Amino acid sequence: MRATGWLRRNALELGWLAFAAVDLAFMVAAPGLIRVPFFLLWISLVLVYGFRPWPRARTAVVVVATSAAVVVVVVVDHFQGDELTGKLLAVPLLALMFSAMAWHARRHAVALEATTAVAEVRASLLERQRQFLADASHELRTPVTIARGHLELLQREQPDAPELEVALDELGRMDGILERLLLLVRAGQPGFLVLRDIDIESFLADVFLRWSEVAPRAWRLDVDLAGKLLADPEALRNALDALLENAVKYTDPGDAIELAAHADGVGGVVIEVSDSGSGIPPEALPRIFDRWARADGARTRERGGAGLGLAIVAAVARAHGGRCSVKRLERGTAFRLHLPVRIAAADAPSPAPAPEGSGPAPGVVTGALGGKDGLGAMVAVPGENDLSGA
Repeated sequence: MRATGWLRRNALELGWLAFAAVDLAFMVAAPGLIRVPFFLLWISLVLVYGFRPWPRARTAVVVVATSAAVVVVVVVDHFQGDELTGKLLAVPLLALMFSAMAWHARRHAVALEATTAVAEVRASLLERQRQFLADASHELRTPVTIARGHLELLQREQPDAPELEVALDELGRMDGILERLLLLVRAGQPGFLVLRDIDIESFLADVFLRWSEVAPRAWRLDVDLAGKLLADPEALRNALDALLENAVKYTDPGDAIELAAHADGVGGVVIEVSDSGSGIPPEALPRIFDRWARADGARTRERGGAGLGLAIVAAVARAHGGRCSVKRLERGTAFRLHLPVRIAAADAPSPAPAPEGSGPAPGVVTGALGGKDGLGAMVAVPGENDLSGA
């Protein structure tokens, strides 16, 4: 068994040795054609070394042995009347060329081994980090839930205690962080996505209407496509919630927030959340989608947030095979979620246009929501949240 294993491990070298022996024999048998096998021998050596770079000692032995064998054959041919000088000069030149090639190849192999080792260490660290986050998140949920339950019971007995309200708010914030950590851990696992056909118009309208009641902003919905989107609705909703939460957090009453969607022209979809808020510093853009990254630490502490929302957006985009991007506007920021999925044409006809001159009532969708004619849809937020004219 050991002999068989050794033969399998060294099959390439043994095959080359057999070829070299045949090649040298041909050089001795046919002196007039010596140049062809002479160069074939060195070419075959280069090819073999390309597949299996040897250690320095073995490489030196092979080069010296090959050169010596060729010199012996050339000298034997000389005594048979063949020319000697040119061939003897070619042997050291070819040996030096092969040695230089082998040196560079060995350096490349060593660098590749070092890179592979670093990659394995990083992969191990990432796996340990993922496992730690999963374990810590699961373990912390139980005491948070128990503490919240006791505080809620105490609040019923002392409804006017502001300290209890603060403690419950902080526990709720901690629970939200734990949920997002668990979502980030699951994002890298097989089976994270449960893909379904989503009606893109109604899905975005539902997300928009939920958020338009949260804060008094100049809300706008603009959907410029129609049909079915193959995606995980829960994961996509989490990503959009994170983007809209950021938009609300860093805008003031009267600022504009827009949720838009359009085809990207190559069979995919772009969903965009833009606002006219305070914007993002240019130096923060390269790391904005990293975990715990925050564009402005002081501002984030003031308005809340742990720097996980945009990391969730990036994880959801990657899980769908897409990506996310951010762009600084003249005033505000635009986040784009690029999903490389195809939209099937909607079977239902576009809604009939409203009679000319009739304006929208508060809270009513105007226009064709993602109709085939490419018109967008605008939603006016009811009540005091209707600040579109601000």
